Amino acid sequence: MEAFSPAYFVSIYVKLFALFAPPLALTAFLSGAADYSPARKRRTAHKTAVAVFIIGALLLFCGRELFALFGFTLDAFRIGSGSLLFLTAVSMMRSSGHSTASPAAEEDDISVVPLAVPIVLGPATIGALMVLGAEPAARNGRLTDMAGLLAATLSLWAVLLLAEKIQKLLGTAGFSIMTKLTGLLLSAIAAQIVFDGIRSFMK
Repeated sequence: MEAFSPAYFVSIYVKLFALFAPPLALTAFLSGAADYSPARKRRTAHKTAVAVFIIGALLLFCGRELFALFGFTLDAFRIGSGSLLFLTAVSMMRSSGHSTASPAAEEDDISVVPLAVPIVLGPATIGALMVLGAEPAARNGRLTDMAGLLAATLSLWAVLLLAEKIQKLLGTAGFSIMTKLTGLLLSAIAAQIVFDGIRSFMK
């Protein structure tokens, strides 16, 4: 049985929650579900969270197999996913916090596409999860990885459930500040991923 590491859990939780880009997910949810009934908004939030957790768990557990299948090295994927994440961070820093998504038609379901993928689980986030999943299990315990993913997903779920209240509380200026702060945090995470890849490659 793998030991649970509280410090590592907090680290994984914070990183994954930032990678989920909650300000972008929140604004996209508010725009896409603008015409939904309250009950349907709750169902959409539930389905989005479930989809994010299932896809994220598959990436964590199948990361090594995916690397082996495509012949990638861990260091190469670190640098690639870190670069993608940095571009995402730059985009968020330039954003005003508004989503460009148009309201969904009544028969549309936005929970999996586009909310779960690619808004929450975009290319950079998927790359970061694959890198985490490919790390040696002895170093990064799978129990702690899954706990961090679950906590980040539950936090995202809570944000979506409270979307309208958060919107009223923060207003336009608040959303803009949240988006830029998240982008700043993502840029630091991206730099660390790239530095780790280069340092490991040079060794």
